[in-house]
Amino acid sequence: MNLDPLTAKARAQALPPEQGLRLTPVAIEHLRKTLATEPSALGLRVGVKKSGCTGYGYVMDFAKTLNPDDLWFEQDGIAVICDQASLEFLKGSTLDYVVNGLSRLLTFHNPNVVDSCGCGESFSVAETGGQHG
Repeated sequence: MNLDPLTAKARAQALPPEQGLRLTPVAIEHLRKTLATEPSALGLRVGVKKSGCTGYGYVMDFAKTLNPDDLWFEQDGIAVICDQASLEFLKGSTLDYVVNGLSRLLTFHNPNVVDSCGCGESFSVAETGGQHG
């Protein structure tokens, strides 16, 4: 089932601003270039899955459809789409694009993280009562 973008946007706009997802200016520019290479993409899909030694890992991909539980966050014309279950782990996060030597990557500044593994591949959050799988 494909959700109407206006519904997904309204769901995101109904949240308190501090619970939304944000992008740094450098992430916006990187995503503008990246999304231009995939014309069928609505935006960037972000989420969380069980992974790694600490509990959860971030997932990112091109968003090509909208699901009934999606929220659409938009900043400077760049859409970031997230499902409701993942938002419980990501709310208030800022997505940044970091260049460190030859390494270039999108990274989350997530205020919900209470621990992360040494390799940086997974993280844990304080228990919220929500489940994600």
